[in-house]
Amino acid sequence: MPILSAIVLILCTLIATAAPAAAREFVRFDGYRGSAIVIKTSERKLYYVLGDGRAIRYPVGVGKAGKQWTGATHIDGKYLRPDWSPPVAVKRDKPALPDVIAGGSPRNPMGEAALTLSGGEYAIHGTNVPGSVGGFVSYGCIRMYNHDIVDLYGRVRVGTPVVVTR
Repeated sequence: MPILSAIVLILCTLIATAAPAAAREFVRFDGYRGSAIVIKTSERKLYYVLGDGRAIRYPVGVGKAGKQWTGATHIDGKYLRPDWSPPVAVKRDKPALPDVIAGGSPRNPMGEAALTLSGGEYAIHGTNVPGSVGGFVSYGCIRMYNHDIVDLYGRVRVGTPVVVTR
C-alpha cells in the first residue's frame, strides 16, 4: 500500500505542475534518422526524431546571445534529479553561487532530469523556472519543462546523436 500511495502522490504532483498539454506535439519531420535529437535554436524547439518522417517537438529554452553554439554531439549521460555545479563561466558571472546545489533542491537549475552532452559542459535538462522555456536564457544548455525532460529521458539512450542548428 505505501508504494501505491507514493506512485499516486508522484503522478498528482506531475499533473499539478505540468505545463499546458499542447506544449509537446507530434509533427512531420524529415532529413534525420530515427532516435536522433535535433535542436533548432532559432525556433527554440527540440525535435526527437521517431523516423518515418515523424518527430516529437518540444519547446525549449536555449543559449542567450553570445552563449549559443551549433554542432553535432551525442548524449553521454542520463541523470535523474542530478546535483549541479556551476560551470566556470556561470561562477565567474555569479560568484555567490555555491559550488554544488543538491539534486531536488528548488534552487537547482537542472530540474527533474539531465541528459549530458559529450565534448563540453552542456546538457539538455529540466528547469525549476518554467517561464524560461521558450526563451534565449541559458549559458548554452537546453532547458525543458520538467514533464518534457522526463518524457525525453525515457525515450533516449546514452549514445543518442544530438544536432544543434541555428
